[in-house]
Amino acid sequence: MMQELYNQYKGLLFKLAYQLLGSVSDAEDVVHDVFLKLYDVPLEKLTEPKAYLCKMVTNRCRDIQKSALKKREQYFGEWLPEPLGSLDADTMESVDLDDQLSYAMLVLLERLTPTERVVFVLREALGFDFKEIAVLIEKSEVNCRKLLSRARSKMDVAPEEPIHAEAVKHELVRDFLTALKQGNSNQIISMLDSKIVLVTDGGGKVPAAVYPIKTRDHVARFLFGGLLKSSMIEGIPQIAISQFNGQPALIFRSSEGIHTVCILHVEGNLIRNLYLVRNPDKLKRLGI
Repeated sequence: MMQELYNQYKGLLFKLAYQLLGSVSDAEDVVHDVFLKLYDVPLEKLTEPKAYLCKMVTNRCRDIQKSALKKREQYFGEWLPEPLGSLDADTMESVDLDDQLSYAMLVLLERLTPTERVVFVLREALGFDFKEIAVLIEKSEVNCRKLLSRARSKMDVAPEEPIHAEAVKHELVRDFLTALKQGNSNQIISMLDSKIVLVTDGGGKVPAAVYPIKTRDHVARFLFGGLLKSSMIEGIPQIAISQFNGQPALIFRSSEGIHTVCILHVEGNLIRNLYLVRNPDKLKRLGI
């Protein structure tokens, strides 16, 4: 029975845990821990296994979030979620990403309290109704609706605004990549939104901008500065298109391996945000 439950629900539980924590490794640990604890749960409590398992995952994630908040306060520079790839078919991150929030939305989730985040993910990403959410977090449906409204307000998402971000076209990413490789700063600038913000996460372990970078000129200078120079092997920039969080992204390599994952957020066919994950701890799963 346990194996059947694991096969049936591991994907859902991983997506829930990852979107609550922003960490692939922590999400996998949560799912494994939950199923280990399940062996001690009487069978009569598993009449509604989906609800029971999601509640176990939610409670475990809340405990982790409490300690994570303290760590974030001491984190050097900006903190970004760990990119979610599907490079290893044997791991849980290879699950279907249809109900996965965009990377940009995961960044916005950091503005929320743990409870607000649970409600937002369950409702907007995984499609739970308010009655189910109320049972999971032990609050009334009215309170759950208020928590969702508060979460949307903190994230600057209007009540009726869809939460799924604009799809990033592969053609746009290819043009962006070509402009980077050719050193065409004018082309890069023309692809950036006037409100462009670039965020880098080095975790204090590798060079990264401590604060978000704004304006087209400043962002272009950053891209063509140390980032591009550190991606040169025998004078050729080592940048390629990959797939993370269900959308096209760029990976930058040096002779030692992948050193940066760049995820693009697009609005109106212009790049509104660039998220550069450089913390080696968040790139370990990429085979560095």
